[in-house]
Amino acid sequence: MRRREFLGGAVGVAALSTVGIAAGHEGPYRPLGSVSIPKAAEAVPDEAGEFAYVAAMDGFAVVDIMVPSDPVIVAEERDLFADRETGPLRQIQDVKVEGDTLLVAGPADPKIGEVLQGVVVYDVSDPENPEQVGFFETDYPIHNCHLRDEVAYLTGNNGEDNPLVTVDVSDDDPEEIGRWSMLDRDEAWGEVESNLRQIHDVWVGDGRAYLAHWDAGTWILDVSDPANPEYVAQVGGRPRDELAEISEEDAREHVLRPPGNDHYSMPNEDGTLLGINKESWEADGEGGPGGVELWDISDVEDPERLSAIEAPPSPDPTISGTWTTSHNFDIVGDRLFSSWYQGGVKIHDISDPANPEELIWWRMPDEAAFWTAKLATDRFFVASSTGRLEGSEGALYTFENAANHESQKNPPSLTTTANQTAGDAETTQTTTEEAALADDTATAEESSGSVPGFGIPAALAALLGVGAWRRLRE
Repeated sequence: MRRREFLGGAVGVAALSTVGIAAGHEGPYRPLGSVSIPKAAEAVPDEAGEFAYVAAMDGFAVVDIMVPSDPVIVAEERDLFADRETGPLRQIQDVKVEGDTLLVAGPADPKIGEVLQGVVVYDVSDPENPEQVGFFETDYPIHNCHLRDEVAYLTGNNGEDNPLVTVDVSDDDPEEIGRWSMLDRDEAWGEVESNLRQIHDVWVGDGRAYLAHWDAGTWILDVSDPANPEYVAQVGGRPRDELAEISEEDAREHVLRPPGNDHYSMPNEDGTLLGINKESWEADGEGGPGGVELWDISDVEDPERLSAIEAPPSPDPTISGTWTTSHNFDIVGDRLFSSWYQGGVKIHDISDPANPEELIWWRMPDEAAFWTAKLATDRFFVASSTGRLEGSEGALYTFENAANHESQKNPPSLTTTANQTAGDAETTQTTTEEAALADDTATAEESSGSVPGFGIPAALAALLGVGAWRRLRE
């Protein structure tokens, strides 16, 4: 019997009548749970917060997160299209889900030679048994994608006009229906080296698309008609004439370091506030890890930067060092959920976006390098960790959506000093990273008898015991 079926049965109803809804764990802030996923990249929860879909470089995994303290992989697809002459589909870094449809896109970056490129469409009405229903092959890599109302929005970095491509995925024969490029707005952008104006990511909602165009800033389009995107506004970015002066030889250093580096952009629910994260490092002795900017776009033609959340400090801010640059994030209500690779995950209160307030910060830089942070339900969020660290394969973590929680116990320092940074100002770091890791692991083991988590599954786990609960999955 699958867990979802059990929840709908009389036993589940009876259990809820006798057991209260479990709260998050007590004590120092730490993950509720985790599960190992080799080569993990982007992770997205479904609308109900019951399953999370995780890109995994050579495929994807589906994780049951209904008991946040005990996430379990229920499906895994690897080596997609391995039987094709140019297959398999490689470097899958992004997935998106809406309703019963899942997009799986790759490769994220250009590859040498003949390689398979495109987006796979799955029916996930039964998440434990994803069914492949379509494939749209492309002649460009797809670093990221979005799915809205049965239309896939693809980043088409072809090295020329770098368009946003819209694809109808409503049936088993996906079809391109539209394109838009900043060169359509102004051909002079073609004078700028392609990587400096790459379309790195796209987010779509309420008839608008938000395109993170790296050093060229964030571009907002009207996609109420996905077949005919139209320019609305540009937010931030470096002047075109300035970028045009950068040679191809010097572009690599500029791509890595600030200013610029719009990596991912997402608005709040009413479209008046825009978050933009800057993925950057130190290069050629300049720059460093990028943070998250908050912009007032209530007047989209006159955007105003309100604040910038700085990245955690790094002992080596180069691309070969300790990564603490910001990465993918989520804005829900008055909260910002953010990932910072080895800098960990954070929650900020952004009810006053000009003065964001850090609520929690958890990091374990020798263990986890976080790719994303996405709210699953109002009580917990998911965060995927990549396998870029030696000895780490990758994983999906779950965290409580907490506000007033005791700080992480003995948080490892991200600097070469013993002083704590923002969020732990009242605590002095006295242990090494290794000791802190061992201490935090011990704390988790000591609390394994409790049943952290939320909602119906947590209540049932408390009633039945974790062992019995696990057996119900099989």
